[in-house]
Amino acid sequence: MNDKKKIQKAAFSFILLMGIVSLFSDMTHEGARSILGAYLSLAGASAAVIGFVSGLGEMVGYSLRLFFGFLTDRTKKYWTFTIGGYIVDALAIPALALVPRGGWIFACVLIIVEKAAKAVKKPAKDTLLSFAATQNGTGKSFAIQELLDQIGAVMGPVILFLILLARQGNDTFASYSFCFAILGIPAVITIILLLTAKRKFPNPEHFEPETKKAEDGFKMTPAFLYYIAAICLFAFGFIDFTMITMHTARTGLILAEDLPLLYAGAMAVDAVSALFFGWLYDKYGIRVLMVSTLLSAFFAPLIFVASSQWALYLGTALWGIGMGAQESTLKAAVTTIVPKQNRSSGFGIFQTAFGVCWFLGSWLMGVLYDISRTGMAAISVAVQLAAIPVFYKSYKLYISNADKGEC
Repeated sequence: MNDKKKIQKAAFSFILLMGIVSLFSDMTHEGARSILGAYLSLAGASAAVIGFVSGLGEMVGYSLRLFFGFLTDRTKKYWTFTIGGYIVDALAIPALALVPRGGWIFACVLIIVEKAAKAVKKPAKDTLLSFAATQNGTGKSFAIQELLDQIGAVMGPVILFLILLARQGNDTFASYSFCFAILGIPAVITIILLLTAKRKFPNPEHFEPETKKAEDGFKMTPAFLYYIAAICLFAFGFIDFTMITMHTARTGLILAEDLPLLYAGAMAVDAVSALFFGWLYDKYGIRVLMVSTLLSAFFAPLIFVASSQWALYLGTALWGIGMGAQESTLKAAVTTIVPKQNRSSGFGIFQTAFGVCWFLGSWLMGVLYDISRTGMAAISVAVQLAAIPVFYKSYKLYISNADKGEC
């Protein structure tokens, strides 16, 4: 086996191991997410508060990534930020079990703490993965990572469903608290596996060769600017699943104990679509984002306007397609556009812009929900569709620069 094959094999092993870390991490916080909207509603939060907190958590979690992205590029301490963020992120979820009845403010604080911890870890973690991804195809590598991630995202809600089924007839709020406590088990496993990955692969940056010309600082190319504009539109119109669980619980379209299964279904679609669009990305590049956005854009009217179970399930599936693209091809595009030495900054800028727009969109959608669900759905669809021509412009600019040798 030649050196190149050995490097590719080691890089693939790193992707798999970090994917297993993500599996248990997502088992923890996606399991929690499957009941969070209904839980906050039981704790006394209104629809507007739930929309505000969901968006605020995303904004905090994403906006701080700008700072931590630049800091990671400056210090190159990729593992330090990854491990530190993971520890707080993982343990904030089981802490929800300590929230008393009516303590929705305490619950909201823990949600925001969890999102802030993600800001610490995400630019560093995604950069570590990008180093290995360059060896085996960026789209495919991030898709494999997302597949393992989403296996955990399916398992977490299913486990909670079984727990709620076993506790059927008990107080719902107490059952939800018990679920959060159980999620402490995969949270601890996440930390153990992460420390194992660090010991086995102390320097993943060695997977990717240095670029010929190092930049003194991050430079915003026109292709990257248009890409950021496109993901901002996408994020603004993409409604958080917390709103979906809250709406479903209020309308009674499915039983409360079945909510985790609804989210598990969305995560299953997410996993399959991530693999599919990741494979397409390595063939067709940024253009794939136009297709995935078009497919997922119409989930809101199916979920929030139509009042039938089939529409709810179809809308949830479309939502899962959008999430699959978001978690795989969006990251692959950053890896493609941004050079190695500035990539944490690129991820930080990308994630910050995404999070701010997610916050603004979620807040608006939460307010509109109580005024006009039809208006909320219409805005969601229109803004997402507006991202498609902007993705195309980014693609054309990137190809033009690549032809000139500027990428």
